[in-house]
Amino acid sequence: MRFPFKAFLLFLFTVSAFSQTLSDKARVSLITCGKGDQLYSLFGHTALRINDPVTGIDRVYNYGTFDFRTPNFVLRFVKGDMQYFASASSFNDFIYEYQYDKRSVFEQLLNFPQDKKQVLFDRLNKSLQGPEKFYTYKFLDNNCTTKVMELINDVLGSKVLKKVGNKEVSYRDLMYTGFEGHFFEQWGTSLFFGPKVDRKAENIFLPIELWESVNAAQYRNKPLLEKNISWLVFDDPVMPFSIWNNVFVYLIFLALLVFWRNKTLVLSYFTIVSLLGAFFCFQGLYSFHEELKWDYNALLVNPLLFGLVIAYLRKSDRQLFIWSWINLICLLLYLGCMITKIHLLIMLPMIVAHGIILLTWALQSRKRLKVDR
Repeated sequence: MRFPFKAFLLFLFTVSAFSQTLSDKARVSLITCGKGDQLYSLFGHTALRINDPVTGIDRVYNYGTFDFRTPNFVLRFVKGDMQYFASASSFNDFIYEYQYDKRSVFEQLLNFPQDKKQVLFDRLNKSLQGPEKFYTYKFLDNNCTTKVMELINDVLGSKVLKKVGNKEVSYRDLMYTGFEGHFFEQWGTSLFFGPKVDRKAENIFLPIELWESVNAAQYRNKPLLEKNISWLVFDDPVMPFSIWNNVFVYLIFLALLVFWRNKTLVLSYFTIVSLLGAFFCFQGLYSFHEELKWDYNALLVNPLLFGLVIAYLRKSDRQLFIWSWINLICLLLYLGCMITKIHLLIMLPMIVAHGIILLTWALQSRKRLKVDR
């Protein structure tokens, strides 16, 4: 039987981590990382650093780790029971990784009392083992940033860190610009996220918001922030122009729907869109993500469009007339919902394309019904 050397080393690390006592030279820092060019990194990252030059400890702890190899990864992510977990690395390894990815790294040294440093250090090490290692990721309420914020507030014993930016804008407003250069990702999240993200953004959920909060925070009548340090500074990644992932592909396709008037294309499109709408309605029952529930975008990608497809295939002008107007009414309701929303502009071409096709079919079927009389 082979000796489980790696498991033994992990055991020694865990034991040593729990038994370590920080010196009075130990420092606690918040690490804020810039955005990357991958979908999961578009909003940056938050981590905590514990640096003690006396004991040689210099670790970065974060709650933003996940594993693509998780069984049924996509289904679990959509359902909302995807397990993220806490992890730790040396500061040098952390910096090397972000330098390789050309992502900015900023550090904020915090004025932590000595006894609170040790409590935080012990809590962080404990979170690397056992049930506390894992947590259920939620986009707005339980992510790498909110976990760090809640931990710091809990250790300090008061709500030191809180939202200091504009609380009148919505969560959707804050997210929307983060997708610049990723057109279909921006379009997709606009379509998938429901009314929860239209609420006023009164709580911190983005790394930059926590960074701003630390700059303004007071603890025991003193600034929580001692010093800002810039370790890596890169410009935000600029996505090269994609032949497929751009607004022109979107507009050209919708123009083909309206002006080419290819029945097979239009019927296929409405079938796919209606199935997507059915998924939107179903996901409210299936998913634990509150951001996806009661999605009014189902009025645009409407499951009732399938009734229109069936009526067309059955060559029933009466049913085609009825289903066209039902979907037109839904489209008008959707437009009413969208008037004040930031994603109106990106959805407007679909609204116009659907409206033209539906109105054309309604008028044509009505005309044929009059002739038949």
